Amino acid sequence: MKKTEFSGKSLILIMIVGMITAAGCGTAGSNKKTDMTREYTKGTYGYDKIFLEKNNISTIELTDPISGSRVLLAPGLQGRVMTSSADGDSGLSFGWINYKLIESGEQNTQFNPFGGEERFWLGPEGGPFSIYFRKGDEQVYSNWKVPDVIDTQPFEIVSAGKDKTEFSQNFTVTNSTGTSLDVGVERTVKLLSGTEIMSALNVSLDGSVKYVGYESVNRITNNGTEAWTEKSGFLSIWMLSMFTPSSSGIVFIPFKPGSTAAMGKIVSDDYFGTVPPDRLVVRDDKIFFSIDGKFRSKIGISPERALPFAGSYDPDGKTLTILWFSLPGTPGPYVNSKWGNQDNPLKGDAVNSYNDGPVEDGSIMGPFYEIESSSPAAFLKPGEKMTHVQRIFHFTGSENELNRITEKIFSLKLEQITASLKK
Repeated sequence: MKKTEFSGKSLILIMIVGMITAAGCGTAGSNKKTDMTREYTKGTYGYDKIFLEKNNISTIELTDPISGSRVLLAPGLQGRVMTSSADGDSGLSFGWINYKLIESGEQNTQFNPFGGEERFWLGPEGGPFSIYFRKGDEQVYSNWKVPDVIDTQPFEIVSAGKDKTEFSQNFTVTNSTGTSLDVGVERTVKLLSGTEIMSALNVSLDGSVKYVGYESVNRITNNGTEAWTEKSGFLSIWMLSMFTPSSSGIVFIPFKPGSTAAMGKIVSDDYFGTVPPDRLVVRDDKIFFSIDGKFRSKIGISPERALPFAGSYDPDGKTLTILWFSLPGTPGPYVNSKWGNQDNPLKGDAVNSYNDGPVEDGSIMGPFYEIESSSPAAFLKPGEKMTHVQRIFHFTGSENELNRITEKIFSLKLEQITASLKK
């Protein structure tokens, strides 16, 4: 472990972010940063914003003065969305933040799970073209390392406004075959208005429902002189969203029905050992998965089965989260991120969900849960680009109003979600 160090470029970045915040990216309606002298309850957006400020994590805030919705970005952490709120500083903070790690001021040379409810990553994680293992290394945890460029390094700010920020970065990664890939990244995060949310989801929102929604457009470019191929290696855009778990929380994912002979298995549930039946249920054309943060497990849905939506519901907090992601019209090859030898490096998942929990020694990283989406494998010629779009929406309100949303989008009642894992 080492103390966090900032390069000259990072210090310049922090100064730019500070000027941007002072110039008008602060709290909606006042153009000021959160009142550092005010006490906010842990779990609120204001608490997390102050915490990040106190611990030298520079941020850019996107705000909607009409709804009070807010999104907090960290340029120094690849422009990730650290958290968001549907109700200003006093509203719930939807992103999971690793307070202990950030407060320590230290960095791990292997991986730094700072948290954040939407971060940019790249696949594949495992297999012959992994960018997380060096050539010749056995693909076990002790040899696994997240590339710094998607872990601790900043993205440059291209532009910043009250509801949208653009980032970019150029770097090189080397895969397990020893091939170097020159990559350009462009990332734009936009806060969506209430009108844009209703249009995107084709729903109406009652005045009693609090909401926040944002869209990220993520693009990679082959900046090299050689094509990315099945022989040399390839990448994919991988978006991971970390949220706070709930004892009764459930992820629900719709899928395309059909025979396993024609479409393959419905869900992959053996990432960390088979998920017990009381934690994973397939019912009709929906998958239900426990996200209580008490049992480490992960599931995945293939591109042949995937639909562009996934969701989660917390009955205790009456909070509904919906994730939409771009899918190609015809299913294509997706990278296989499983570690070690693979039968097919291009037989991966389009959407995943992870539930955190204790590992063998009893320690736990979070707890948190994730919903993840991926692009197809990027077989790009020099200068070619691939784009992956993701939108995240959070709603809080009465069960009746949230039920209208799930019925409209998923043909699913809240009571069906909450009862799905009950014996």
